[in-house]
This record gives sequence, C-alpha cells and structure tokens, in this order.
Amino acid sequence: MRRLLRCVALGVLVAGLVACGPPRKSVFPPTVTLQEVALRPNGQWQLTLRIQNNSYGGMDFRSIDGELKVADLVPVRLHTSFDLDIPPFAADVTQINLLATPEMTAALKATVSKGSAGSLAYTVSGSASAQPEQEKAARDFSFHGNDWLSPVPGIPNTWR
Repeated sequence: MRRLLRCVALGVLVAGLVACGPPRKSVFPPTVTLQEVALRPNGQWQLTLRIQNNSYGGMDFRSIDGELKVADLVPVRLHTSFDLDIPPFAADVTQINLLATPEMTAALKATVSKGSAGSLAYTVSGSASAQPEQEKAARDFSFHGNDWLSPVPGIPNTWR
C-alpha cells in the first residue's frame, strides 16, 4: 500500500512540474503600411515599409512578398528580403526600391498641386515571412492594409 501511495504521489508531482512550463505567447499577423514614398530622379520609388509586430512575443521578420496598388491602377509587385528582429507590439522599417508605372507616378505627382490637402489611396497586400520567438521555423503571415499618401510640406518628391 505504501509503495502505491509513493507512486501516485510521484506521478502527481511529475504532472505538476510538467504543467509549470512556460506559457505559449499568442502570435498574430503583422500590419504592413507605407511610412514614406520618395520619388527618385531616375523614376524609381523608394518605399519605407513599416512592419508592426502585433504578437505577444518577438518575431524575426525575413521577407515580404506582395503588391502595391495605387488608386485604381494596375498593382506592382513588392518583394524584398531583410532581417528585422521586432519585439512584441513594436514596429520597425525597411526600405524597398521599385519601378512604378508611369500612371502611378502621374497620379502621385497630381497630389502635389493640392498641397497637404491632396491625397492618394493605396493598398498593400501579400505575405510576410517571420519566425516567432517560440517556434523553430519561419512561417508566412498574410497582410492587407490600405491608407492614404499625402505630400510632405517642405520636402519635395516625398509623400507620407
């Protein structure tokens, strides 16, 4: 009888210790937006992408593959690789250069004549590859965001 009690007590102790492991942190998809668009003299756009980690744990972001659509024009592909370790509920930026269509550039330049009241709708969508801190492999998180670009007063060829 004593031996049975010891085995039961040992089993309860082991089960209690197993349950004391670290809690899993919730992982949520990131938010990706345009922080700034700068028009370069060669016609390229330099995009500053803001990546917001919405998870309870840090994530190591590695790449973005998606598209940028300005107004109702044909979208262009966004693709870049990088290495950003973003803490929980924090954000960081990465830059990407792309060659926009002439129609996109014309639509962006048309907002300048309206000053800070001018704005242009955009949409970014796609997937971001990231590795959550408690996982061993990276996975893809889809994102979809839309907002407005307006000219930055005093800084030519720049929109935020």
